[in-house]
Amino acid sequence: MSAKRTLHEGWTVTGDPGAPVAVEAVPASVPGEVVADLLAAGLVADPYVDEAERDLAWVGRTDWTYRTTFDWTSEPGASEPGEPGDWDGIDLAFDGLDTVARISLNGTVVGETANMHRRFRFDVRDQIREGGNELEVHFTAPYTYAEAQRDRLGDRPNAYPEPGNFIRKAACNFGWDWGPNLAGVGIWRPVRLECWKTARIAEVVPRVSLEDGVGVAEFEVRLDRAADVELDLTCTLGWNLRFGNGHNVAEAELKVPAGADTATVRLEVEDPKLWRPRGYGESDYYEPFVSIASGGTELDSWAGEIGFRSVELDTEPDADGRPYRLKVNGESVWIKGVNWIPDEALFSRADPDRIERRLRQAVRAGINYIRVWGGGVYESDEFYRICDRLGLLVGQDFAFACAAYPEEEPFWSEVESEARDNLARLASHPSLVTWTGNNENIWGWHDWDWQDDLGERTWGAGYYHDLLPKLVAEVDGTRPYWPGSPYSGTRELHPNEQAHASVHIWDVWNDLDYAHYRDWKPRFVAEFGYQAPPTWATVRRMVSDEPLGAESPAMLWHQKAHDGQAKLQRGLDAHLPPVRDFDDWLYFTQVNQARAIRLGIEHFRSLQPYCSGAIVWQLNDCWPVTSWAAIDGEERLKPLWHALRDAFADRIVTFQPEGDGLNMVVVNDSAEAWTGVIGFWKCSAEGRIIGRALVQMELEPRDTAVLELEPGAIPKDGEFLVTGREDFARATWFTKEDKDMDWPKARFTTEVAVVDGGVAVTVHAETVLRDLCLFADRVDPDAVVDKALITLVPGEQVTFTVESETIAVVPELQRALTEKPVLRAIND
Repeated sequence: MSAKRTLHEGWTVTGDPGAPVAVEAVPASVPGEVVADLLAAGLVADPYVDEAERDLAWVGRTDWTYRTTFDWTSEPGASEPGEPGDWDGIDLAFDGLDTVARISLNGTVVGETANMHRRFRFDVRDQIREGGNELEVHFTAPYTYAEAQRDRLGDRPNAYPEPGNFIRKAACNFGWDWGPNLAGVGIWRPVRLECWKTARIAEVVPRVSLEDGVGVAEFEVRLDRAADVELDLTCTLGWNLRFGNGHNVAEAELKVPAGADTATVRLEVEDPKLWRPRGYGESDYYEPFVSIASGGTELDSWAGEIGFRSVELDTEPDADGRPYRLKVNGESVWIKGVNWIPDEALFSRADPDRIERRLRQAVRAGINYIRVWGGGVYESDEFYRICDRLGLLVGQDFAFACAAYPEEEPFWSEVESEARDNLARLASHPSLVTWTGNNENIWGWHDWDWQDDLGERTWGAGYYHDLLPKLVAEVDGTRPYWPGSPYSGTRELHPNEQAHASVHIWDVWNDLDYAHYRDWKPRFVAEFGYQAPPTWATVRRMVSDEPLGAESPAMLWHQKAHDGQAKLQRGLDAHLPPVRDFDDWLYFTQVNQARAIRLGIEHFRSLQPYCSGAIVWQLNDCWPVTSWAAIDGEERLKPLWHALRDAFADRIVTFQPEGDGLNMVVVNDSAEAWTGVIGFWKCSAEGRIIGRALVQMELEPRDTAVLELEPGAIPKDGEFLVTGREDFARATWFTKEDKDMDWPKARFTTEVAVVDGGVAVTVHAETVLRDLCLFADRVDPDAVVDKALITLVPGEQVTFTVESETIAVVPELQRALTEKPVLRAIND
């Protein structure tokens, strides 16, 4: 028998008396964080707007105390109070405390914590009382704790001048080159009171595998006991129960001897329905249920979801170096990935609905892989459950990023507990396929001048090469582990060696034009990216600058990257006409971002199977900011998202240079053969067709073909190539940059028609229209457009579908859709 009750109501938060802003018992949200509470109470300005973030620096240097009261009886729901002795166990369970906390119940300290990334449970049977109870969680300021640990252990390198490597808290809380510094505190995940008798299920760790076509699920059941009695354990495995027409496919019962605190149950399923990644079939999953009983009375139960699939990471050296090739169910998967950061800087505001919207946007962009980056958090169970359902593969970093981390106590023990907790918590999710030790720390030790600064001090190598691989094997045992991202497979090699396993490509954004992506011949790209500001509606949400400009004060505050504006300008100077105003700057930088990433993806895909995947930095933003994201902090799609959809499509055609020649590369990443004719035209700058060619193509599933173009098909100076309007994204090749191309000034006509849920805007091209975009958010912030970055030659047309009930009923807004700055082409 057990009973569980959330404790999310009636909380207040109080600040330290010496804080710059007096905060006395204001309402607090649980789950939540103090910055959101201060904002709700009207005590601080919105940190996402203008430069208000800078005025919240004091929050992370202030102690905070959360308090609530709750009534308790021995049996929740009973009409008469009982005694605490009616239960064998009464636990206070926290799923997340951020970060250094002292927990007191009725004036007695019941526990202390110093890790945001793990769950905690405290026995409060001796402290709880009938009737009213007072619960207090006191948080030490994160800076106070981290700086004290730094002073005790000696400083260590960090990519940012912050002490975030001296506290087990999300590194990005202390600011990043895309994120704000909002290093607050809070009860950031659910808290419960759990009462139980005799025994409870402390944890169930499923280990799922395929053995000669048989699905095998071993469930390690860990128990907390109050009595040394024999227990009856039952485990069933259902399929399709959620739809009401399923059935149990396997079950087992066993006796757990008195005194035993673990038991393992093995279930087998003949010819199981497999969980497959997106693009490879259905993502079927099963529903296990585990219960324990004594004397015929159920004491506790656990329910979850699992999927039968095999996962291999092929990193065996070959003649070219070392691959990094993911195989699921024995089949190689070309990774079309994005890096994931926390979707909100105030973590608890990223509720399951928001997370699902983001992940569905990823799926619509053709993405099949999410890398959960190590500077954030281990995401919620719901995050991985959504990925399970959508068939999204997940690569999970342990929570280390861009810094040297001490291995001394208390950190070694905290990291071990954190890893054990998350390995067990996430083991049931078939979407989770790899664990990686850290983000860029091994690279940092090699290349970022760490070694002289560190001397003999620890920096994290013991975690990445010893502790974490041991724990992955011990606790999980079914998923591959890789020491770092990037990492070349051995300590003797440079960790970012492109012929060996995973690499990060940042020389392009930092120092070079994006055409230099073609200089790389990587086996697997785990990070590469290019910046742009967010959408217009999001810009106007984040800054109130008047006049608004690329260099206006608040715009610069929301540019966190080192020399970010100069790097954006370098890209504009290399490719596009001079910027005349802010509207040009916004449009041109967004187009440049999209072009850069599409060029990189298409180049890497043209190298398959030698190159086995590309993970773009980054999918999402956590606040409104100029960044590398495809979806901005207000959930709006930047042009980059549309470029990802084109470049990550199952079937693509791309023109790729080789020496003085030009190849057409055709990639078929679908499960069906691709047979047909590809037509392409050679055009003058005016858009006049001066040559045509047809290519007969027969391509097997998951295959790539490289076709060398005849010299006469290759455009000369000032000419360009386009494929026809086929059922794949149009491929183009230009012999000059737009700034040097003799484009005619854009001429076109438009038609607007009201359709269900919005309007359709049809553009008829009278000249070449280069990278045509319709920015409907400038008319209605909630409007969504179905396409972007369309290049047309004279006589062609395209229809943009705009979802907006508002625009559909206002003719003036419909007209605005057909004019600058809403409708744009590079040559307008």
